[in-house]
Amino acid sequence: MGLVGILLSLGLLIFLAFRGFSLLLAAPIAAMLAAAFSGEPLLAKWTLTFMRGTGGFVINFFPLFLLGGVFGKLMDDSGAALAIARGITGRLGEARAVMAVVLACAVLTYGGVSLFVVAFAVFPVASALFRQAGVPHRLIPPAISLGAFTFTMTALPGTPAIQNAIPMAYFGTTLFAAPGLGLIATAIILGFGLWWLRMVETRARLAGEVYGEAPPAATDAQFIRERAASGDNFDPAELTHGHRSADLPPFLLAVSPILIVLAVNLLMSLLVLPRADTGFLAEPRFDTSLPAVSGVWSVVTALAAASLALVLMAWRRLPDLRQTLDAGANASVLPVLNTASLVGFGAVVAALPAFAVVRDGFLAVPGGPMVSIAVAANVMGGITGSASGGLTIALNALGETYAQLAAAAGIHPELMHRIAAISSGALAMLPHNGAVVTLLGICGATHRGSYREIMMVGLVGPLLALVAVIGLGKLIGAF
Repeated sequence: MGLVGILLSLGLLIFLAFRGFSLLLAAPIAAMLAAAFSGEPLLAKWTLTFMRGTGGFVINFFPLFLLGGVFGKLMDDSGAALAIARGITGRLGEARAVMAVVLACAVLTYGGVSLFVVAFAVFPVASALFRQAGVPHRLIPPAISLGAFTFTMTALPGTPAIQNAIPMAYFGTTLFAAPGLGLIATAIILGFGLWWLRMVETRARLAGEVYGEAPPAATDAQFIRERAASGDNFDPAELTHGHRSADLPPFLLAVSPILIVLAVNLLMSLLVLPRADTGFLAEPRFDTSLPAVSGVWSVVTALAAASLALVLMAWRRLPDLRQTLDAGANASVLPVLNTASLVGFGAVVAALPAFAVVRDGFLAVPGGPMVSIAVAANVMGGITGSASGGLTIALNALGETYAQLAAAAGIHPELMHRIAAISSGALAMLPHNGAVVTLLGICGATHRGSYREIMMVGLVGPLLALVAVIGLGKLIGAF
């Protein structure tokens, strides 16, 4: 009965999430269903097991969500995000409209700007550009998805995305794990995605399809907010708060905070923290290790430095700085609690006796630890509709085991890190994914019109890259 309860709870979680219920309610309800079928004490499972899992995620990653929200809001209100989008699309022009939107999103997200800040900033620019170029409106969501939801989230070495930070504590790696393989995966995802979108655009032109009028969004603002909070670290309800500058900064000034994030992240990850005296972390008052915290430390330091620099450089474009900072901070709360609730659900399920069957099933997947972790991260991401939530659940349950198996098989930890990160963003892009639903709502598009292309660039492309990385990892190892 325990296994039946786990399967029913997963189905209930997917159903409630797809229907727009808050994960703050859906996750504990689904967890209690699984616990009930196993005959476990429900109050203890909720207030102890569930809340410890939830609280653990908040403790580990809230600083990253907080500063990510603040930095994203500063980039939005200062006009820097819009200036970057307009600068890149203006330079590439109508002939490369799709590529321009993809690259604009990639630059912003690789620089630490939240996904939905990027989507809200880029969509108006993309809409005008696609209309001028005669590219169908339905291709805007997949173009944004390719640039913002794929390789800059999981594959590019050094990306400050949480999906790249989560594996560090389990494998003792850095944000720049397996840089060569990460760059190859990036090339595959980006190359395949651009090729696919170009092919679809060409066929649309031959069929006489033009931009067309955007259909009304199929979801209301509250529904978008609930779905967005499980797909990113920024609550879109806060985008309307603060004061957005009408005076856009020059392109070089706008891109400077992005460069600061990348530079400080690199220095912290590869030079400062490895050489710092962090022996105090092993003391009972901290009881942790540098690999467990270095990813978050590197990213939050980079985001803090970039935020401070942005405030100093764009002071005149931030007339109500307090309101901007408050909105950015508030924007981090619902997303971190939503994702943490998914982790709490995973903690309850993983503690059930019947989960041993699930764990053994993942470990028995042919192909060794690399294939097994790829399957586990993909499956959990697909079930939860959250790349970060699914990856955390998988590694909380199996991360220590995978690290031991990899060491026994002579597999470099950096290879396991990169495979886990890339895997988290593949099946997580199924139709119920919060980021997908929110993006469609932002763009006024529908699943029927745009999801096939989102699936190809956001799911198929990463799976192709994953296969290549695993194959190269088996032949050559990490590099």
